Amino acid sequence: MTEKLLQFIWQFRHFDLAHLQTEDGDPLQILHPGTLNNNQGPDFLNARIHCRGTTWAGNIELHVLSSQWKLHKHDDDPNYKNIILHVVWQHDADLNLPFPTFVLGGRVPLLFLNRYDQLMKEQGFIACEKNISQVPEIILLSRIDSMLAERLQQRADRILTSLQNNKAHWEEVFWQTLCRSLGTKVNESAFEAIAKTLPISLLAKHKHNLVQVEALLMGQAGLLSAGTKDAYQNMLCKEYHFLKKKYTLAGIGLPIHFLRMRPANFPTIRLAQLAALINESQKLFSKIREATDVQQVQQLFTITANDYWHYHYRFGEETPFKEKQLGRQMIHGILINTVIPILYAYGQYHQNEKIKEKAITWMQQLPAEKNSITNGFKILGLRCVKASESQAYLQLKNEYCNHKRCLQCSIGNAILKMK
Repeated sequence: MTEKLLQFIWQFRHFDLAHLQTEDGDPLQILHPGTLNNNQGPDFLNARIHCRGTTWAGNIELHVLSSQWKLHKHDDDPNYKNIILHVVWQHDADLNLPFPTFVLGGRVPLLFLNRYDQLMKEQGFIACEKNISQVPEIILLSRIDSMLAERLQQRADRILTSLQNNKAHWEEVFWQTLCRSLGTKVNESAFEAIAKTLPISLLAKHKHNLVQVEALLMGQAGLLSAGTKDAYQNMLCKEYHFLKKKYTLAGIGLPIHFLRMRPANFPTIRLAQLAALINESQKLFSKIREATDVQQVQQLFTITANDYWHYHYRFGEETPFKEKQLGRQMIHGILINTVIPILYAYGQYHQNEKIKEKAITWMQQLPAEKNSITNGFKILGLRCVKASESQAYLQLKNEYCNHKRCLQCSIGNAILKMK
């Protein structure tokens, strides 16, 4: 038994409610179990009980063992002055408290406890993989909707923090988030650091000179070396040293990695594509806000790196011709992980529900991502066609399933309540 499980049992009354009585033998009626308190203080607030001929209103504290009241030093804590009932799983100590104690142990169905124990011991993809097919579809669909909303809100919160750090400059926030996205997991922190050392206002001064923009990005990434046999790298290096001195640029202090990634995702290619994007667009986030459908936005990111990169993945290493256009899958990733979360955050910041709805609609119009998590849910028979669904599954798996938070999940709740 854990305190979290005890709270769940009490909150949803998963115990025998007939002939309740306190540890002292007094009849007990639970008129309202109270509201779960996720902050400091008693477990449940504003509860009501009838005991000893009186109706009491106040707070309720739960412990696995009675003795934990003293162990947690609640006697000296003013937050616990308005306790009307002490609910425990096992009564192991007489504490002479000024309020009654109620023992839950022995009143909870064994089926419920065994099912919870099985969920906690499950070592598969998710704890409920053996039971999820029995969960009503309406609960699954509702959970997917709530997980998408939670994921978008989490990202919006981070974006709004970044907005505050960037003095409410939306284009700057978009630039930094976009760079992080193109860095992928391997180089995301380094790419974000590059964006922070090269503000959009600085890059705008050179946006019509692709070589200079590329020199700034490659140079800040530490990818330029002087005196090489590669003429193009030498040219970029010369431009970078001039611009670095002009703007007193500091290094990012983070390494750039090439290992364990496909050549198309090499940081050199992604930085070259970022340079092309800057060269070909202006006030990109403003254009995104004005777009009426997601296809228009996709077109904004249909860009190609300069000709040098059609024959290279790294400086000085020539390869057969392959046009280095930003691929459809990468564009979808940018829309899912950058464009839509920022648009949602923008709508929240300006209290504009239509913009938030547009962000959600775009997410529903994009195809689902393909990865080990989405594949895992598809194997279990769950539909995963839209990006809105794949994003919801990522949130569910990473924030709930991986931490066995079945008690905070409507799917887990449904399984625990099954007859």
